[in-house]
Amino acid sequence: MDNMINFTTYTLMEPHNTKTYRYIYFTCFLFLYVMILFVNIWLTVVIVLEKALYEPMYIFLCNLCLNDIYGTAAFYPKFLNDLILNSYVIPSYMCAFQAFVVYTYVMCEYCTLAVMAYDRHVAICRPLDYHSKMNKFSCSILLGLCWVVPFLTMFIAVFLSTRLVPCRNHIEKLYCDNWSIVKLSCESTVINNIYGFIFISLYFGLVIAIMVSYIKLVMACKASLECRRKFWQTCVPHLLSLINLTVAILFDNIYNRYGSSDFPINLRNFLALEMIVVPPLFNPVIYGLKLTEVRKRILNLCMICTKKV
Repeated sequence: MDNMINFTTYTLMEPHNTKTYRYIYFTCFLFLYVMILFVNIWLTVVIVLEKALYEPMYIFLCNLCLNDIYGTAAFYPKFLNDLILNSYVIPSYMCAFQAFVVYTYVMCEYCTLAVMAYDRHVAICRPLDYHSKMNKFSCSILLGLCWVVPFLTMFIAVFLSTRLVPCRNHIEKLYCDNWSIVKLSCESTVINNIYGFIFISLYFGLVIAIMVSYIKLVMACKASLECRRKFWQTCVPHLLSLINLTVAILFDNIYNRYGSSDFPINLRNFLALEMIVVPPLFNPVIYGLKLTEVRKRILNLCMICTKKV
């Protein structure tokens, strides 16, 4: 208890060879962030402007893009600022806020993918009930749950971690996350562990439910060529997004709790950043290319903009 100090700032991990590659890192991450903003905003604008895309599947896709913009805003501006100033320090309250935003982003991504899986399940397996089940009211409720559930669960998690008094102030990561804040404390973290286990079990249970839903879809699509076409066009992007996000989160959680310091630092940083680098760039590109209606509208909008120029 004597070592416990009320730290007002934390230090973050410094990227490898910062003195040599600082401006290269800055240029790469700035370009990456601009690209993420461009593709997500562009796809959102296309869906909002095109009334033909006012369908549940595209509305949920729009939600996915907005969530990607929200999640990346928690990391990129701060990291770019750190690279410019060559100072990797963050106030404790901003660290808690960053952890909250990053993890609500991840959870909202999962919830949106689950809702999209349900939407595809109804569309392919029960097409006659689709419009009655996926009406405006149902879609509004599902979209609300995609945001409310992550915000409530993560608020509790961050509250439980910030009540702990830290005895260290260095976080071995390029950004703050909830478990890294918990590890700074020398107090008992039993409550945090129990809540974390329930929390992780809940979301990996959600992944299993989504996978089971897709297995049922595959079984249902075997008998019909039209169903198989729909599955490959609309469900494969969901599966790719889900697998990518799940692998990143699985590594992040396992390494945070049981990781060894012998693990290669470059690979560790890549896998830690993967969930806020790949999905925000990957989702709009893969959906934009794979979904015919979205692709058509994007090309039409590009042609209109080109003519005006």
